Amino acid sequence: MSVATRPFAVVREGLPPGLVAIPVRTALVRPNDDLVQIVADAVRGIARAGDVVAVSETAVAIAEGEFVPAEYVRPSRLAYALSRRAGALATVNQPESMELVIDRAGIWRVVRATAAHVLGRLRGRRGAFYEVMGDAITAIDGYTGTMPPYERAIVFAPRDPHGFSSEFRKRTGIACAVVDANDLQKAKVLGASSGVDCAAVERALLDNPHGNGDEQTPVVVLKWRARGPNPLEEPGT
Repeated sequence: MSVATRPFAVVREGLPPGLVAIPVRTALVRPNDDLVQIVADAVRGIARAGDVVAVSETAVAIAEGEFVPAEYVRPSRLAYALSRRAGALATVNQPESMELVIDRAGIWRVVRATAAHVLGRLRGRRGAFYEVMGDAITAIDGYTGTMPPYERAIVFAPRDPHGFSSEFRKRTGIACAVVDANDLQKAKVLGASSGVDCAAVERALLDNPHGNGDEQTPVVVLKWRARGPNPLEEPGT
């Protein structure tokens, strides 16, 4: 069962007035679910052609089985040491998450990133560790703040966000984007169906209407309620 929550206006520099975001609650997503169908059922009567249905990357990854319980990971001493030095809001401030980063990227890449971090801090510069690690670290979400029964699950990036978005549009005729958004005023489109202006969708979701706790609203419908060109669509589509 899905429930649309109260819509709110998106007021953001670079976007014209008239854009509305509607968070939609869904049933709990589980591995191997047909998430396209779940989302389609959730937005029936809410979304239509011309809208963009933004789906949380975490929901897509869970449906694909792209997560692991923290209890299955045995952190190394290096993982413990590095996670203790990560910021409180970092996705790798748990040793289990850091261990998965080390396993995927390789220990020497992590050592290089750590050295770059130390040198950067001596020069008053932050973020060098994440720059060196790149996708190896952004593809992993720590388990803090994930709703039950996934509160101790480490979630990876979805395998095929473009494929999911395209399949959703094929089945429903409505544009779709898979988005990684958080409460730090950051949003990134990981995959989208044809015709979506990804930059506009990212700006529209900077306030993270999906929520970062137990809202259970992995779907947000973005609607354009004004005359003129739809800012969510690429020019010429």
